[in-house]
Amino acid sequence: MGKGAKHFWTQGAGSFLVAIGIALTIRWALIEAYVIPSGSMLPSLLIHDHIFVNKLLYGIRIPFSENWMVKFRDPERGEVIVFKFPLDKSTFYIKRVVGVPGDKVLYREGDLWINDKLVERVVPNGRSDFEWLRDDDFQRKNSGFELRDEKDNYVPWEEQLGEHPHTVLLRKDYQLNNMSEPIVVPEGKLFVLGDNRNNSADSRIWKFVPMENVLGRAMFVWLSCEETLSFLPMICDPTQVRWKRFFHVIHP
Repeated sequence: MGKGAKHFWTQGAGSFLVAIGIALTIRWALIEAYVIPSGSMLPSLLIHDHIFVNKLLYGIRIPFSENWMVKFRDPERGEVIVFKFPLDKSTFYIKRVVGVPGDKVLYREGDLWINDKLVERVVPNGRSDFEWLRDDDFQRKNSGFELRDEKDNYVPWEEQLGEHPHTVLLRKDYQLNNMSEPIVVPEGKLFVLGDNRNNSADSRIWKFVPMENVLGRAMFVWLSCEETLSFLPMICDPTQVRWKRFFHVIHP
């Protein structure tokens, strides 16, 4: 390699291309940033939480493909994953894995059953996750109409599916998205739920997540804010930053 070529890759346009290549490689194989747009994972993840997702944990894919170059393992119960929505792969969803291949899953009246065993719910030792929530987090639109709800209508419960406990939300007076009968998770699929059980479109509605749709596991919050800028809705309003959520770990 000549002297001029060496200078190209270490200075000017060449060094810029190297930096872009490194950034794209990190995003493709290691970690990627995502923003939480809705309240379906309350109280574990808040609206406008910015998170990093571990893409290396499950393996390495062939670039621009859903095929694995190297696969390390499959997602496990309790892990929070980001995946391509099965009905529209251009949209990314984030949910918690509650059923892996071979599991029999039933959700009814706030109770989650896995393989005919009730997943125990207990009162949390603390309410720190719940204290982050606001009434505004429970306002949503459905078919053009705004549906208003309040934080006081919900109760936090602690359940454990993997090694770490996590908090889920249940409405006090009624439960939605009940399943009429148990369902067995097929090979190569996952059954996922949102932690905000009354307000999550998940496997109770559209069934399973194919393994090839999984992008990675949520790691931690690196930025969070209550509101975004009105003229740049993807950018946090610097006056509304939730400083105490920086590096908040998302327990799998």
